[in-house]
Amino acid sequence: MILYVDSHAKPGGDGSKERPFVSIQAAADIAAPGDEVLVSPGVYRENVNPKNAGTPEQRIVYRSVEPLGAVITGAETLTGWKDEGQGVWSVRVSNEVFKERNPYATRVSGDWFIAFFVAHTGDVFLNGKSLYEVTSLDAVKHPAASPVSWDPAFSTWVWYTEQDEAARETVFYANFHDKDPNSENVEFTLRSACFAPEKEGVGYITLSGFTVCKAATQWAPPTAYQEGMIAPHWSKGWIIEDCEVYESKCSGISLGKYRQKGNDNKWLHWKYKDGTQTERECICQAQAEGWSKETIGSHIVRRCNIHDCGQTGIVGHLGGVFSVIEDCHIHHINNKQNMAGAEIGGIKMHAAIDVIIRRNHIHHCTRGIWLDWQAQGTRVTRNFFHDNTAPQLTEVPEVLDPSLFSGVGEDVFVEVSHGPTLIDNNILLSERALKLACQGVAVVHNLVAGSLVDIGIGTNNGAKTMDSPRYTPYHLPHRTEVAGFMTFLHGDARFYNNIFVQQQIRPALKPVMDAMGGDGSGWDDGNYKVGTHRYNGYQTFEEWDKEFEGYCGMGSEPSDRYYIHLPVWTGGNVFFNGAKPWEKEGNFLEDTAHEITIAVKECEDGWYLETNLYEVLAAKAFPVIDTEALGMAFEPEQRFENPDGSDIRFDEDYFGEHRENACIAGPFASKSEAERKLF
Repeated sequence: MILYVDSHAKPGGDGSKERPFVSIQAAADIAAPGDEVLVSPGVYRENVNPKNAGTPEQRIVYRSVEPLGAVITGAETLTGWKDEGQGVWSVRVSNEVFKERNPYATRVSGDWFIAFFVAHTGDVFLNGKSLYEVTSLDAVKHPAASPVSWDPAFSTWVWYTEQDEAARETVFYANFHDKDPNSENVEFTLRSACFAPEKEGVGYITLSGFTVCKAATQWAPPTAYQEGMIAPHWSKGWIIEDCEVYESKCSGISLGKYRQKGNDNKWLHWKYKDGTQTERECICQAQAEGWSKETIGSHIVRRCNIHDCGQTGIVGHLGGVFSVIEDCHIHHINNKQNMAGAEIGGIKMHAAIDVIIRRNHIHHCTRGIWLDWQAQGTRVTRNFFHDNTAPQLTEVPEVLDPSLFSGVGEDVFVEVSHGPTLIDNNILLSERALKLACQGVAVVHNLVAGSLVDIGIGTNNGAKTMDSPRYTPYHLPHRTEVAGFMTFLHGDARFYNNIFVQQQIRPALKPVMDAMGGDGSGWDDGNYKVGTHRYNGYQTFEEWDKEFEGYCGMGSEPSDRYYIHLPVWTGGNVFFNGAKPWEKEGNFLEDTAHEITIAVKECEDGWYLETNLYEVLAAKAFPVIDTEALGMAFEPEQRFENPDGSDIRFDEDYFGEHRENACIAGPFASKSEAERKLF
């Protein structure tokens, strides 16, 4: 059955083409497996709560008739502004309008949120763009540009809110400069989501072609119910495609966790256990309560434009397992820098088991991708990353303190995971490319123009004087069941057929990086020097293997063999501009004769690479890498393979073009590929 929705229709419709529903919710109340909901262009100010699930054979499809023409928004217009003089205006709103929680009496909070700034979950928008919240009326009257915003000029467009308890009203003040808010489109967020079922298990839904924007979402750590403007809410088999998703206070799309009884932001409310312990308990509790491959995950997010969200473009913990994120444009995430904490990035996922992240363009985010805990079977392939390391700083801002470790960023961060995690055929152009506080990683056929960070550190928990290793789980291969918990030895890393290019560090960024490396916290080494040399001191497999010669278990001489760094494997890597190889690097090229330039160019038809790299890249051929060459990640004893257990052969490049058995390093099969449009 086809159900029709049109915001311009008369109320009282029955969902037929002749008498369409006026709201999407009216269709969502009755849509059944096999039904398609066709939504005409218009603005739908509602939080759609799908009541029924589809099936694998008969999905329930919600489709915008005109691509991006149907707009689902959590905001309402805000009119009746009073001129207070000098660009400042005020307005009052009755608290009766807030049918859910009041976003202007609800602060952003949760585990791993760094509350250096008081922020509410609501926002005020001028012509579709959110203003900056400040904490006093005086700051509205005398706005100052933010030193950490990625858009400092607009950061003086500010708002402030307070509660009039006696009148039961929310009071807004805003500085609109030379604009009259009564003549502009001014909105404020009322709803905590735009398209999300209230109950769990509403699976096999397709959301296609919508604009989804402006919701008062709460901070989404892994130990809490993770809110998103779009959220499958602990179900299976959603498809979110061809949507534009923007201006969520925290997260745009959540593939995340359900609300666990007795363990929702437990660390925030009960301080006696560390957050990492409550996180371990979350995972075990979820497994006991039905988390499995058969019931949860396997979502697809594809061809979406996700931007201007405060915390993440896509967030997930446990609920995103076995999913695919592909062909998305994810950009300008956390650019206000008015929120900080350990949950920020274009994509931030915990337990991304067998998740494939491919062919995405991720740029101008505080961090590109953050894979935290259990990146087991995760593959990051054929993505284009750039400008994910801090804004264009002109001076060193005090707020970018080393303790605010979300504030600098890199293209890909893999944290306290045992792998196997595969990073292949990507273009990584940010000044910090890979932050690897983990083990069990394979980096194959990438163009890496940024540094490797956190090699050998970042896996302890940050106690002041005591040893505090973090134990994280690993799982049965291609399953959710926990196989064990272990801390980190580091190493167990493979680097094959990559190109490393040293970029010039920005003068304003260098002292920030130096401070991060010298603060002694163990969270970040501040490295900005490119190359595999960060693994100097690590053994080859042959050296490590000798540690076990003659060992026969109990009765052998005491040894540190079980606690030393795991080995490293390399081959086919090429180094330019002073990028340095590992001291035991094998079968590599180091070019000191040429100066390589790399830049990104945005044209009308897409994004291109501007570089002389492929004019001077030596034609030396390296062997094609495959699953057999990579071996298995140490702790889970799992191979670097496809989710179905089949072998991978890296004979397709960034564009999907075929590589010959003897191939050049980097993400392109031939030098001419570098001239093609990247996204």
